[in-house]
Formats: sequence, C-alpha cells, structure tokens
Amino acid sequence: MSKLKTFTITLTLLALAGVTYYGTRQSGPVNPGAKSANDKNLGGNQQNRPVTVSTALAEQRDYPVKLSANGVISALNTVDVRAQVSSTVSKVHIREGQFVRAGDLLFTLDSRIDEVNLAKAQAQLDKDMATLADSQRNLERSKDLFAKKFLAQNAVDSSLALVQAQQAVIASDKAAIAAARVALGYNRIVAPSAGRTGIISVYPGSLVQVNATATPLVTITQMDPIAITFPLPQRHLPDALESMKRSDSFVLARLPDGQTQFKGRLQFVDNMVDAASGTVKVKAIFENKEMKLWPGAYVNVEFSVQTLKDVIVVPQDAIVIGPKSKSLYIVDAEAKAAMRDVTVLHSFGKDAVVSGIAAGSQVILDGKQNLRAGTPVIVGNTEPKAETKTDVKSEAKSASVPAASAS
Repeated sequence: MSKLKTFTITLTLLALAGVTYYGTRQSGPVNPGAKSANDKNLGGNQQNRPVTVSTALAEQRDYPVKLSANGVISALNTVDVRAQVSSTVSKVHIREGQFVRAGDLLFTLDSRIDEVNLAKAQAQLDKDMATLADSQRNLERSKDLFAKKFLAQNAVDSSLALVQAQQAVIASDKAAIAAARVALGYNRIVAPSAGRTGIISVYPGSLVQVNATATPLVTITQMDPIAITFPLPQRHLPDALESMKRSDSFVLARLPDGQTQFKGRLQFVDNMVDAASGTVKVKAIFENKEMKLWPGAYVNVEFSVQTLKDVIVVPQDAIVIGPKSKSLYIVDAEAKAAMRDVTVLHSFGKDAVVSGIAAGSQVILDGKQNLRAGTPVIVGNTEPKAETKTDVKSEAKSASVPAASAS
C-alpha cells in the first residue's frame, strides 16, 4: 500500500511537469511579439526624452566691421642733430634719454675763432665808416667849390662816386658781420624740436666737422603724440576715407602682451596702393603720455572700417555648417528644437552677423549634436547676448562679405 502511494505521487508530479513544459512551448510565439512591442515603446520614449542645452539670445544692434593688422610704431618727428661748423666740443648740456624742448641748449662748441672773426668784421666796418665820413666831407667841399665856379662838374661827380662806393663797402661789412654772428651762433647747438634724446656720440674735446653723412651728435625723437602705420586692404579704402570725413575713424592698438590698449584716430591715408600686396599704408595718431609706445616696435591694430546697421548678431559657436548651407537651432514656442537656415553676412572673433532669424531668438549653443528638429529641449543656462566687444583675429580668418552687401 505504501509503495502504491509513492508511485501515484511520482506519476502525478511527472504529469504536472509535462503540462507546464507544453504550455511554455505553446505560449512562446506570443511573448517575443510582446517583447518587441515593449522595446518599440521604449525606443519612442527615448526619442521624446528632452535634451538639456545652453542657449544665447540673438541680438539686434549696430555691429562694427573690424579688421586687424600688424602695425609699426613711428615717431612723428625725428631729427639728427649735426654740427654746422667744424670745431671741438666745449660742453655737453644734456643727458642720454632726456626730454628736451625746442630751443634747449644741447652742445657748446669752441667759439674763439668765430669770436675773433666777428671782432675783425666789426673793426673793418668801423674803418670803412671812417672812410665814408671822409668821402662825404670831400663831396660837400666839392659841391661848395663847384658853386663858386672853382671846380668842374666832373670833379663833383667823382666825389659822389667815391661816397657811393664807400656806402657799398659799408653794406658789405655789415653783411660780413651778420655772417660772423651766424657762424658764432652755430657754436651753440640747440634742440630744433621737442622730444627724447638718444645716444650722445660726442664728449667735451671731441672734434666735429660739417658732414651730412657723419654720425649725428644726438638724435631727438618726438614721443608724444606718436604714430602707428599699418596696411589697409584696398577694398576698405573707400570706407577709411569716408570715416576720416566723419571724424569717427578710431583705431585700437594693443601691445604684444595683449593687456595694454590704446585708442587713436586715423589721420593719413597714403596716395598709392601697393600693387604687390594690394594694400595701402595708413597712419593713426595716439597719445603717448605714459611712454609705452616705442618707435620701431610692432603692435596689434584693430580698425573699424564700417558699421552694419540693425543686424542680428549671434555667437559663432551656434552656426552649424552643412554641405550646402549654414543653419542653427533655436528653441521654439513649444520648447522644442527648430532648425533655421541662415546667411552669414560677417563673422569676427566670437560673433557672427546673420540673417534668417528674429531678434531675441534663443539660439542653441551646447547640445546640438543630440538634436533633431522637434526634439524637446530643456534650457540649462542661457548665455549672455552675443559679445559687444569681439575678440581680435586676423581678417584673413574671418568670413565676411563685401562691404556693399554687408551693409
């Protein structure tokens, strides 16, 4: 009886196991279909999942079209001081690097010979003046005797000629005295203009001679104001000339360290375009009271050649460059990404001037790689408007359209 009961239980368990296995085999084709549907629903949820992005506001404003170039600092006035008489240096009245004004005494030369020559010329004048006085007295006596019929007319004429000749001698003596004074004055060498002195090449006792090719005694360089010369592409020549007429031709200059900035004004445009480079030289004037701009040094120059009026400015990072066009993503009214085709009118530094979107649009910057049109977005942080002050880069690297179409 016990064995029969055990057998019955075992048989029942085997039957249940078989039914379970058969049911699993029959329901197998239904479960894969259900799994596929679930996976599909899951994929759809992932596609509609919001993407976190950062944005910037498209700004409508006037935008200056700028170019950058390497400029060279040059002095407005540089004078090589040389001697105008041959002599020796008696005294040096200045120091190297000293600032002088026009008329300041720089050097004194040995003037003894010129002083003697001046005294000699003065003595000759005194002698000839005495001779003239005697000739005039003789002329008066001749006239008196002629009136009394004691002398002929030719005798009076001869006396008059002697007086006139002596007057000419007196005029020559006075000219000689003036020349001697000029020569004496050359022994006092004064500054012809204001500026900073350079290296002094002579010392007391040095011999100086009249020689235009000789080393100058000193060079005086005007430091304030000072000029910066830089090349301007010829296509911007009309804009530069027009800005000079409007008196708004401001130029910014930065030292190589990028920290110090100077503001000047365009003053001069050369009268010829360099055919080899296609540029024209222009000159800007800067105040240099702190003496940070040094002649001969190179600086980075930024010049605003024109201003685009009421244009849309966005960060360049927002631009998506496609094979045939350029576009960007904006956040629409439904908080979804919307793609807009744009035309880049000008780009400089971090900014791009575009058309095709409205002012105030939220332009997507970061997160574009995960977007498609219609993707929900969450604005994580909104960047400030496109920079008012653009970073300076080479014009050759900035994409811009001709000035006529840009404006």
